[in-house]
Amino acid sequence: MSRSPSFSVKSELSPKLDPESLQQWVVAFCIIRFDLEQGQLIEECYPPGCLTQEEELEIAFSSFPDSVSQHQNRSSIHDCMFFFRFRRPENSQTGNVSSTNTGATDKELSPKSADRGFLRRLKSSNNVYGSRYMYGYVFNRERHDERLKRGGEQKSVVILSHSPYSSVFKPLLQIMGPLYFDIGKKALEHIAAYVSIWPAPVPGKLMELPIGNAMLKVNLPPAHSLPLESGISFEESPSSMAPFLPTNQSVPQGLFHDSDIFGTFRGLLLQLWVLWELLIVGEPILIIAPTPPQCCEAVASLVSLVAPLLCSVDFRPYFTIHNPEFVNLNSLKEGDAFPPIILGVTNLFFLKSLRNIPHIISVGSPAPNSNRLALSNRSSTGRIPGKSEGFGFQQLSLKKFSPSSLLNAVKLRRDGPLCLMTEHKEAIWSTYAATTKPDTSILNRLIDAGMSPRIEESMSVVNNEILRRHFLELTTNFLAPFGPYFRTITPSEGSSPFLDPPPFPPFSSDEFLSTLSARGPGKFLSKRMTSNWLDLYRRFLKGPNFMPWFQRRRAVAEQEQHRLWRQARMNADIQQLISKMSELEIVDSFNAIERHIIGEIQLQKSGKASADSTAAYQKLKGDLQAVFNVLPKDMQQLLLLNPEKAAHLQGSPEHTKLPGRPLIQVGVMSSILPR
Repeated sequence: MSRSPSFSVKSELSPKLDPESLQQWVVAFCIIRFDLEQGQLIEECYPPGCLTQEEELEIAFSSFPDSVSQHQNRSSIHDCMFFFRFRRPENSQTGNVSSTNTGATDKELSPKSADRGFLRRLKSSNNVYGSRYMYGYVFNRERHDERLKRGGEQKSVVILSHSPYSSVFKPLLQIMGPLYFDIGKKALEHIAAYVSIWPAPVPGKLMELPIGNAMLKVNLPPAHSLPLESGISFEESPSSMAPFLPTNQSVPQGLFHDSDIFGTFRGLLLQLWVLWELLIVGEPILIIAPTPPQCCEAVASLVSLVAPLLCSVDFRPYFTIHNPEFVNLNSLKEGDAFPPIILGVTNLFFLKSLRNIPHIISVGSPAPNSNRLALSNRSSTGRIPGKSEGFGFQQLSLKKFSPSSLLNAVKLRRDGPLCLMTEHKEAIWSTYAATTKPDTSILNRLIDAGMSPRIEESMSVVNNEILRRHFLELTTNFLAPFGPYFRTITPSEGSSPFLDPPPFPPFSSDEFLSTLSARGPGKFLSKRMTSNWLDLYRRFLKGPNFMPWFQRRRAVAEQEQHRLWRQARMNADIQQLISKMSELEIVDSFNAIERHIIGEIQLQKSGKASADSTAAYQKLKGDLQAVFNVLPKDMQQLLLLNPEKAAHLQGSPEHTKLPGRPLIQVGVMSSILPR
C-alpha cells in the first residue's frame, strides 16, 4: 500500500456517488454504537436501506469484541481491526448458487452432466445480490472516560462487502476509521463516493485505487480462489489454476495472501503441516485467541495455506455466541459429526459448548495486563527468549523433544483445552494422525527477528514468503495427479476442427485411487509423506473441497478447449480439408459448420459474443458455402428444402440479423432449386 501520511476531505472536490459502481466493491458502510440500555445499535448505514433487519442484527453483534477479550485495557483509547463472515438469510438472496453435492465422487463423473451444468452456474453467478456470504471489516474504538456511564464508550466503523478483499479493506479502514472519529458521518459519504469511482475489480492484478489524496496499491486474490458464493464471476485462466504451478510467482495465488502465517503460528511452526492437512480434507476446527484480531489472522492464515486450492470449507474469522448458527452447533450431541467449518473465537465459553469439536487450536498472546495469565516462558510477542540469532530446526526440535517440553505436552493432552480457562497457551488438541512430515529445510530457512520491532516486521515478511511458497508448492504437487482430467486437446494436423472435440475423461474415485496407488505420489511428495499417503487422497475425495474445485477446474478447462477449437476453425483451410474427405465426411462437416453458425448467432442475440464473433460468423458462412458447393446436386436440393438450412446459405437477415453478403449467388441458387 502506498498513501500519503494525511488524508483530507474537501467536499467541493469529492466525486458524485455512483451506487451501481459502489456495489462492485462495497455493500454498505455502517457505524455501530454499543448502548448500555439497548445493546448494539446501528447508528448509520450508507447507502441506506440495503440491509435486512436480520442482517443488521447479525452485523451489530459481530462488530464488537467479546467482553472477555478486552482484558480490562485501561488505555484512554484502544483501537483494533478485525473482520467477520456470515451467511446471508435466504430471503435476502435473489440468485443463490446451489450447493454442490460432494457425494458425487462415489459415482462416475461425466463431463457432459457435471461440467456443463457447473459451467452454466459459473456463467450465471455474476449477480452480486445473490451472494451467500457477506464480509464485515471492522475498525473498533474503545474510549475510556470516567465522565461517561461505565467509564467509556465503544463504536465500530464497518465496511460490508461480498468479497474477501482483505488487502483492500484493511488499508481502507486505516483511513476511514480515524477519519470518521474526526469528522463524523461525512466520512462515510466521502469514502463511498471515492470507492464508487474505482475501476471494476480485476482478480489477480495489482490495482491502484485513489481515495482522496491517498492511493491504495493492492493485489487482489486470483479469480480461481474466489468462491462462487462471492456472487461475482470473472474470466479464469487455466494456466494459473492448480494443479499447475503459477507462471508469475509474484501474483497472489489464494485468499488472504497478506496474512501473517509466521507471526500467528510462531509457537506452532512444527504443526503447520498438520493444519495444512486438516484444511485439505475439510476437518472442523475451533481456533481460540485472546482478541478478535488474533483469531481473525489465524483463520485467514489457515485458509491461505491451501492456495491455490479453492477453499470450500465454511470459515468464520470471528464467531460469537450471538451468531444464529451457534444454536445448531451447540445442539450437536456427542457422536454427531460437526460440519466442515473453521471458527475463530475469543469467548472461552466455546470450549465447553463445542467441547466435541475434534480439533482445537489456541494461538496468540494476551495483553500484558490481561486477566488470563501468559505462558511463563514466552514473551508477549510469542518469541522464545534466549537465542535471538537463529530460528533453525535444531532450536525447534530441542524445544519439542526435551524432557520438560515432553512433560508439558503430556500435561496439555491430559488437561485438555479447558486448561485455557486459567492460563493461555499456544497449543493444538487433535487426534489426527498426519501423513505429511514437517519440512526441516524450510524451518531452517526461517529467520528470527531478534528484539527490534522494525526488524521483526521485515523478517516476518521474508518468513511468510518462505512458508507461503512452500505450501503453494506442496498443494500444487498434491493436486498434480488430477492433471489428466483437465488436459485440453487441440485438433491434430489434417483433422477437421469443425467436429466436436473429444470429451474429457470421466472421473471415478476408485479408478483414480487405483491408478495413483500403482504410479505413486511423485518425487516431491514421496520425500515428505509417510507410507499411508493414499489415505490422504481418500479423505480429500470425500471432503468438501474436492468436488467444487474439480468441477470448477473442469469447467474452465472445457472453456479453454472450446476456445482452442474455435480458433482452429478460424484458421482452417476448408478447401484443403474437404479435398481429403469422403462424401459422408463432407455431409457431416456441413452439419457441424451449421451448428457452429447457430452457436455464433445465439451468442450475438444473448449479448455474450466475443469481439471476433462477427468475423467468426463470416468465416463459417464462407466455409459452409464451400462445403455446399462440392456436394452432389441431389444432396444440395435436399438441403435447400429445409428453410433453416437455406436461410443459413442465403444469409437471410431475418434469421441471422448479421451483416454479410449472401453465400450462394442468385444465379447458382436458381439453378439448384427445383422448378
